[in-house]
Amino acid sequence: MGKYFGTDGFRGEANVNLTVEHAYQVGRFLGWYYGKDKEEKCKVVIGKDTRRSSYMFEYSLVAGLTASGADVYLLHVTTTPSVSYVVRTEDFDCGIMISASHNPYYDNGIKLINSKGEKMDEETILKVEDYIDGKFEIPMAVRDQIGCTVDYSAGRNRYIGYLISLATRSYKNMKVGLDCANGSSWMIAKSVFDALGAKTYVINAQPDGLNINMNAGSTHIEVLQKFVKENQLDVGFAFDGDADRCIAVDENGSVVDGDLILYVYGRYLKEKGELRNNTVVTTIMSNFGLYKAFDELGVDYEKTQVGDKYVYENMVQNGHRIGGEQSGHIIFSKYATTGDGILTAIKMMEVMLEKKQSLATLTSPVRIYPQVLKNVRVKSKPEAQNDADVQAAVKQVAETLGATGRILVRESGTEPVIRVMVEAETKEECEKYVDSVIEVIEKKGHCA
Repeated sequence: MGKYFGTDGFRGEANVNLTVEHAYQVGRFLGWYYGKDKEEKCKVVIGKDTRRSSYMFEYSLVAGLTASGADVYLLHVTTTPSVSYVVRTEDFDCGIMISASHNPYYDNGIKLINSKGEKMDEETILKVEDYIDGKFEIPMAVRDQIGCTVDYSAGRNRYIGYLISLATRSYKNMKVGLDCANGSSWMIAKSVFDALGAKTYVINAQPDGLNINMNAGSTHIEVLQKFVKENQLDVGFAFDGDADRCIAVDENGSVVDGDLILYVYGRYLKEKGELRNNTVVTTIMSNFGLYKAFDELGVDYEKTQVGDKYVYENMVQNGHRIGGEQSGHIIFSKYATTGDGILTAIKMMEVMLEKKQSLATLTSPVRIYPQVLKNVRVKSKPEAQNDADVQAAVKQVAETLGATGRILVRESGTEPVIRVMVEAETKEECEKYVDSVIEVIEKKGHCA
């Protein structure tokens, strides 16, 4: 990760850590960088979520891009995966999404997308950071070289048409709940499900610039759980602020997270003989119960670092078809280059309708193990992690659990914190084993 950009873009509180000047500089660099070796102007497409500050950052990016000679196409309020789709299918040099995903309204972010619809490569991002830090200057466009802006809501509409085309059956007579988190999906999701014939029930689709993710969406799934049960719906889907995540709720109001979605669709592909390499890509945070369920099915799995970026890299390198995170970032590589919440909902509907089974039935073979995760603030992450006594304590827990659970100790990528996680048969066991390792970290004087 760089100085400004993390695994999911340049993110921070609007006008505190992420300012309009930062956005202008990002635009200036990208407009120059992608246009310097071309005879024609470079083309950049921009989408944004519903935060109040998204408009401010959009205008600032546009000013920087056009000042460097780029033509800018505005999708307006739309989802991150729609920007990715438009970039890769319509010959843009790059794309930008203005969003802080599931964060509160006062945060915002700038996500950069390459011409293939993937997250921007590290090398280019480091060049953006060098320009922000004033390490070099770039020329201004003048006269007819100055760029222009284009209203490009047509691109968003084409994306909606693409999603609709992926459904294999009509949703007629299906009662579907959608929690749009007062974010990017607030118009798109309903349009898709209505077009497919569902009886659509929508909540949290009244964005006011300040209520994105507020007691809504995939990070507050209890709201949709209650809504599904009260209205006796067949299924519910909750998205995050920029709709690249989806968490489902079955007809009983039970949560179907990313792990269970991976199970349902991985099994479906295997049964159809379409699970390429017989493998599903997960992260190290996926539940132990998912792996046991895959073992019983004879499905192989990969484990990557936490982050959909790493999941996607693994999928590309090895040609895998499906991968994702517990948090609901699910990537279907045949259809998209990024996590897409609405696409995930469509794929879950496909399995339910093709197999004529409810979501509760489809997830029933998986037993999700209790999990306890505790963070320990430390002086030095490497020293705490590599301490021989700490490693011995972790090894002791792993040996005690054997095939009935697991322990994972890892460093946070963003904080001075060691995360200790245990999954076991009972919550009490999890607590006991997590505390036994933390006790050693404390005794050895690593705590800050």
